[in-house]
Amino acid sequence: MARITIELPPAFYFSTNITVRITDINYGGHVGNDTILSLIHEARMQFLNSLGYTEMNCGEIALIMADAAVEFKKELFYGNVVTISVAAISLSKISIEFFYKMEKQEKGKTILVAKAKTTMIGYEYTAKKLASFPKEVIEKITGVSK
Repeated sequence: MARITIELPPAFYFSTNITVRITDINYGGHVGNDTILSLIHEARMQFLNSLGYTEMNCGEIALIMADAAVEFKKELFYGNVVTISVAAISLSKISIEFFYKMEKQEKGKTILVAKAKTTMIGYEYTAKKLASFPKEVIEKITGVSK
C-alpha cells in the first residue's frame, strides 16, 4: 500500500511556536498521532484569530473538518518547540484546504517533523447545511489579499 504524501505549497503566511507538554507524550515516549492533530488545530486557530476569525465565525459561517492527512517524518519529544507554519488554498466556494509544515530545531538544524493537510468546509450549524464562504474570507485566508 502506498504511503500518503503531501505536497506543501511554496509559501506560508503564518507560523507559530508551540512547546510540547508532558500531556502530549504517549506510551512510546514521544508525541502521539492524536496530538499532532491537536497541535495543527491550535495552529489553525491561531492563524484564523490573526485574521479576525474563529472556526465558529468565519465570515458568519463556521468551519467543519471534512478530512485530515498527516505525513510523519520525525519524532517530537517533551520540551521540544515545534514551529507550525500554515497556508491555505481555496478548493471551491465551500471548502478550503489548510496545509501545515511542522519543524523543530535540533543541533542548529531545522528538522521537518511532519506535513499535514486538512480540508475545512463552510457550515451553518443552525440550518445544519453546507455554506459558501464570502469571497473576501477566501481571499483573506488564502493570502490573495496579502
